[in-house]
Amino acid sequence: MGEWILFGISALLLVTGLFLMLSAVIGQYRFQYVLNRMHAASMGDSMGLGLVLLSLCVGNADGWLIAKYLLVVLFVWLTSPTAGHLIARLELATDSQYQDEMEMIEK
Repeated sequence: MGEWILFGISALLLVTGLFLMLSAVIGQYRFQYVLNRMHAASMGDSMGLGLVLLSLCVGNADGWLIAKYLLVVLFVWLTSPTAGHLIARLELATDSQYQDEMEMIEK
């Protein structure tokens, strides 16, 4: 009976993670502005991958494999916001429309 409960939890986490990843892919194509696309990608990246790997952790009994999955989640959660921040700063630095708006506000 306990195996079915773990299987159900694992399946629910997997389906939720895959749904978030699919939503991120759709957001990449639907959104026009680069910062909106970046937000969609980062949510699919961090939450989707985190839930998929958490699903694998729940469905697995090997301690070393679970530790490796959790290290992958930690690595993604540390690097994804940093990359997103750098991309956002680059977009704001090179966006002429944004710079024109900031100049008008400063005057």
